[in-house]
Parts: sequence; structure tokens; C-alpha cells
Amino acid sequence: MLLIAASVYVLQKVATPLPLVVNNYLNDLLCIPLVLGALIFIIRKLKHDPRFTLPFGFIFILSSYYAIFFEYYLPKTNIRYTSDWIDVLLYFLGGILFYLFQRVRDKKVVKMKEYQINRRVD
Repeated sequence: MLLIAASVYVLQKVATPLPLVVNNYLNDLLCIPLVLGALIFIIRKLKHDPRFTLPFGFIFILSSYYAIFFEYYLPKTNIRYTSDWIDVLLYFLGGILFYLFQRVRDKKVVKMKEYQINRRVD
């Protein structure tokens, strides 16, 4: 994900033409999962808990903060920024996708741990 977002950013900076959907919306979709991924990585390392997960409420609040800050506040205070309701939807969609991915990953981790425990008992 980070590689994709960085590639889009670099291509935009060197003025490479990109499809409109990629140019205008892909990084907004990837933003929340990247921020939450970095955050959960740090928390898991600090807590020494590889199964730590972020609650849905936290993900919702962070998505709301990004939506309000980048799509309401900044466009009112800086002419460089524009407001786009599709970006708001993409922030929340990214948060939902992160939450779902986190749940799937955790189920796999639990199954793997159960398998390792059962294997040791046998």
C-alpha cells in the first residue's frame, strides 16, 4: 500500500499523466489504512502484543478527524486545498477496509496460535 501511494505521489510530482481516478482519489482511499497500519505497528511493538487491534470507534473517530480537517477546515483556511465529498467517503471506506482486514488477520493469527498449541500437545 505504501509503495502504491508513494508511486502515485512521485508520478504526480514529475507531472506524469495518470487516470483521473488514480490521480484524484487513490491516495485518499489509502490514507487511513496507512496511518492506522503505522499506528498499530508502533502500538504492537510498544505493548509487545502482536494481537492488539484498534476498536472500530477509534477508526471511525480518526476517519472523521481526517474528513473534517482536510475537507472542511483546510479548504476554508488555505486556498491550496479544495473540499470534495468523495474524499470524505474514501476516508471512511479506507477505515472500514482496514477494520475488516484487521479482523481477518486476527482470526488467522488466532488459528495459527491454536494450531501451534495443539501441535505441541500432540
